[in-house]
Amino acid sequence: MAKSGMNPKVLQYLMGHSDISVTLNTYTHLKLDDAKDELEKLSQVWEAEKEIARAENKSDLHSVDDRKHA
Repeated sequence: MAKSGMNPKVLQYLMGHSDISVTLNTYTHLKLDDAKDELEKLSQVWEAEKEIARAENKSDLHSVDDRKHA
């Protein structure tokens, strides 16, 4: 269930566990492929952040150029 993307706190509530560690230890099992998948997602987030920063820097440069010509 946890691997399907269900919120662990919701799963905890549904299973009636008073401690989230019981839920996590029972319903989450990681393998190397799971870790690789998460690292790939993290890499994509970093790349997106770099693109945003580049776009913001270009926007800032255009603002400076616009002020010079005003």
